[in-house]
Amino acid sequence: MEDLFSDAANERLPETAPLALRMRPQRLEDFVGQEQILGEQSALRLAIAEDRVGSSILYGPPGSGKTTLARVIANTTGAYFEELSAVSATVSQVREVIAGARERLGAHGQRTILFLDEIHRFNKAQQDALLPAVEEGILTLIGATTENPYFEVNSALLSRSQIYELEPLSEEDLGIVVRRGAEELGTEVPDEMVELIARRAGGDARNALNILELASQTAMARDQVLGHGHIEDAARKRPLVYDKGGDAHYDFVSAFIKSMRGSDPDAAVYYLAAMLEGGEDPRFIARRMIVLASEDIGLADPQALVVAVAAAQAVEHVGLPEARLNLAEAAIYLALAPKSNAVIKALGEAAQDVREHGHVRPPDELRDTHYYGAKKLGRGKEYIYPHSDPRGFEVDHLPEPLKGKKYYRPPGSGEEKEDEDGD
Repeated sequence: MEDLFSDAANERLPETAPLALRMRPQRLEDFVGQEQILGEQSALRLAIAEDRVGSSILYGPPGSGKTTLARVIANTTGAYFEELSAVSATVSQVREVIAGARERLGAHGQRTILFLDEIHRFNKAQQDALLPAVEEGILTLIGATTENPYFEVNSALLSRSQIYELEPLSEEDLGIVVRRGAEELGTEVPDEMVELIARRAGGDARNALNILELASQTAMARDQVLGHGHIEDAARKRPLVYDKGGDAHYDFVSAFIKSMRGSDPDAAVYYLAAMLEGGEDPRFIARRMIVLASEDIGLADPQALVVAVAAAQAVEHVGLPEARLNLAEAAIYLALAPKSNAVIKALGEAAQDVREHGHVRPPDELRDTHYYGAKKLGRGKEYIYPHSDPRGFEVDHLPEPLKGKKYYRPPGSGEEKEDEDGD
């Protein structure tokens, strides 16, 4: 009886399943986007066509086609295809799959491919259970993850797998997906509406089809022609692909820092907004700006450090959401400030000399004289006090082996002026 109801459910599924599920491509020819890994004559495309896909990890944002690509491989391979979700799979289930793979390989010479969705959800013990089978070739692993595998997957598994990074779909690719979806729904969608859905989808094919389906159903229920308002209503929540503990955290803050370093205030404000909307810790953002103020601006504008520290203090005293304004003001200031890395270069070169030469003793005239007997030891002898004798400003105060070295070399940007010798 249970099988009877299951068969009936499977028959009705195409009618009731979400459009995104019904539209999932079954063949490589129907797959949209990801030309960087699936272009003509690419290694992965040829491997799929020739049924020799090795252990792989498909890494990319939601809706980029990771699961679809795995299903395409399932439809084209002669290997036995197993599928597990790391959200619910246990170590015992993994071992059952491995045992079955070993039996098929021994009895019939048939390979086994295990598709493991959300592989980053597997803990170390679960990943370790897979390792011997992958290493021995008992099964081929295809993992899918939205997280950077270099952060989340054991290095031993990584070394035995190819990493394929899938990118958010372009608006052109999403337009193809939306038009196919409209054809499936039997509805007319003007080009303007297709472009709007593609923009609102945020690089996510699943999201694009969900917006299309909901907007179409809403228009139909109201006996109206699909319009701008229906799409905006269906796409109320903009997709925010941001994990403040993972890949996006590092990518966005990197782009934020590099935008300020490159004097691009518009990009700096955009990345700041993206981080704040994604729930990034504002104190972390403020700390990074304080570092940039000395590392990339320095004495070209000494006020930059004051502004960055003030923004950090504002975060502590005011808090969100108001402190967003303080952070934005500081980010724009830092982006527009003249740039110089003379401070970090000076410190780096000096530190290198310390490592190479050790802590070279200061000259006797600079050494401490506050204790009894210091003068008998020659401490402070011949020291020239600059406020009494201007010659004190011309003395090279470095230790003897390093005299003449120049660590701080102002480039002449902003308030950092070159000296008369151009040093």
